[in-house]
Amino acid sequence: MAERQQLSIETLEIQHRGLSAQLEALMRHAHLTPKEEVVVRELKKKKLDMKDRIAALRRIVRA
Repeated sequence: MAERQQLSIETLEIQHRGLSAQLEALMRHAHLTPKEEVVVRELKKKKLDMKDRIAALRRIVRA
């Protein structure tokens, strides 16, 4: 079971890095459109949620 959770952690970390790359690409724009601003907020929320899920799985694996 710990092996499966470790795989889940790795998958979430890859997805988190993907969100970071999308966010960084948007933040390089000099100006964001209102739609892009919404996308930035959504990406930040998703990243935070994913970070929380990763931390929770790590706590389970260590227990």
